[in-house]
Amino acid sequence: MTCCQSAPTWQQSSPMGLAQESPPIGPLPSFDLEAELMDEFQGPVVGIDEAGRGPWAGPVVVAAVILNPDRIPEGLNDSKLLTAETREDRYAEIMATSCVAIAIGQVRRIDRDNILQASLWGMRLAYRSLETPAVAALIDGNIVPRRFPCRARAVVGGDGRSLSVAAASIVAKVTRDRIMVKLSRRYRSYAWESNKGYGTPEHARAIKKHGVCTHHRRSFSPIEEALRLLNESAREI
Repeated sequence: MTCCQSAPTWQQSSPMGLAQESPPIGPLPSFDLEAELMDEFQGPVVGIDEAGRGPWAGPVVVAAVILNPDRIPEGLNDSKLLTAETREDRYAEIMATSCVAIAIGQVRRIDRDNILQASLWGMRLAYRSLETPAVAALIDGNIVPRRFPCRARAVVGGDGRSLSVAAASIVAKVTRDRIMVKLSRRYRSYAWESNKGYGTPEHARAIKKHGVCTHHRRSFSPIEEALRLLNESAREI
């Protein structure tokens, strides 16, 4: 999935298009890392982040976002610090003003390759899916995927430091939440509309009562254990 809005000439761009806001409480992400790389490599910089590495069910989603330096939406931050309503609002603004690509790592890939490798695969695919080539990438976390297609820098806590990574975290989170809500309409027993596939007590009780489905990550130890117990029960019967 890609979405790309027109951008200014990068050699003439600057981070000065940020809107003035009231003084924030605590540090907020900035465009400083992007501006440094744009100046060094003379081109757009993409922020990359994922959502859904920890849940027991559903895909992992990776987003790549190139912000237009002259049209940066206000209020971008680590998606975990925003309300669902605020994330939806920021998502709409990001999609309307930025170049965005999304990669979805399905459960079968997670179970085959493991969740880390599925996430790294998604980062490479999201970058390659951008309609506007980026000269450098800022990636949330401490790992740059091997054979990454451009210069890349891993940034620990990047969604709280870089506006581009924060934007990617919002896009990834909103996209994945929408997927889980849609799946919940078919698999109502697991309450994915509220827990989004994470290992909540409610989700665990539902698995104990109803078993697992095709969207559960069978390589994850809680699901492996649930399957083991279900198999033992079936043998006893």
